[in-house]
Amino acid sequence: MVHQQLPPTEKFSRYRQELLDLQASSDSAAAKRATYELSLMEKSCFIELNGIVHHYHDSGPKDAAQTVILIHGWDCWWMWWHHQIAALNKQGIRTIAYDMRGHGWSDNDPRNHYHIDFFAHDLHELVTKLGLGKFHIAAFSFGPFVALDYARSHPGLIRSMTFFNFGYLPNSAFIQAFATSTITFVFNNLLRKLTWWLPAYIFARLVLAKNTVLLHDILIGFKSLGFCAPEAIDQTTRQITSFEITESVPAMVRAVDRPMLFVAGAGDAIMTSENAQKLTELAGKGRFISVPECGHLITVELPDTASEIILGEVAANSNI
Repeated sequence: MVHQQLPPTEKFSRYRQELLDLQASSDSAAAKRATYELSLMEKSCFIELNGIVHHYHDSGPKDAAQTVILIHGWDCWWMWWHHQIAALNKQGIRTIAYDMRGHGWSDNDPRNHYHIDFFAHDLHELVTKLGLGKFHIAAFSFGPFVALDYARSHPGLIRSMTFFNFGYLPNSAFIQAFATSTITFVFNNLLRKLTWWLPAYIFARLVLAKNTVLLHDILIGFKSLGFCAPEAIDQTTRQITSFEITESVPAMVRAVDRPMLFVAGAGDAIMTSENAQKLTELAGKGRFISVPECGHLITVELPDTASEIILGEVAANSNI
């Protein structure tokens, strides 16, 4: 299917100019990082989904036998997958990593609609407009909520689903009230206003990660804070801490008869291994992997491990 390619968003163009300036700077390390990211940008595309211009990164052979859609997590963007994209493309697999509305280089929603079902409708329109056949999904943290909501209505195109750091969270009135206000305050009022990456990294290293992360990946993670719409952070936080959503997760998993692999970091304090394993037991075709010495940020903590896991799922389910 042919769709109209749109001009880049303002967020994309502004960031590209920042990289061009860095590339010309005397800081050789920064120039090297900028050159790498500029090369990634060559595969960036823009498409209108449900009235909003979205960015997606499309790389690997267009006629590949296997395609993987990569769905980023809460307050993240497509570039959290850059290690996995390179590894999958090297094996002849096509990858499509996109930014949800209000995230990364996708435009913000002027109506401020950042509910899970809107994200799922965007995913459906992306799949439809790109004319994809059957594909695999790899999703991280918040991404599985979107993938499951999509899969309940459109399971036929999905070959497999790999969910990183996603589980069945226990909930209570206290957790709902405390988590909603605290998380929103920390990210919208503290981390987003930082101009230096180190305090954000210290927070992530103490709370989210069990491994030292490369400086470039730290900077990529820090950039995602500024790209994400404040309203998206607020609304998605309220959803994932609400009784309506947390209590619906088991039913969402049961409703999708597709191979599902739940991958948890053994040291993840946010989505624990125990909570991920609970969902494995509910899935009709579920499997579980606990990754030792890993926290919540597996795609950048242990990028090779994450890539190998996705490749394994693609190989095991290539004929579905």
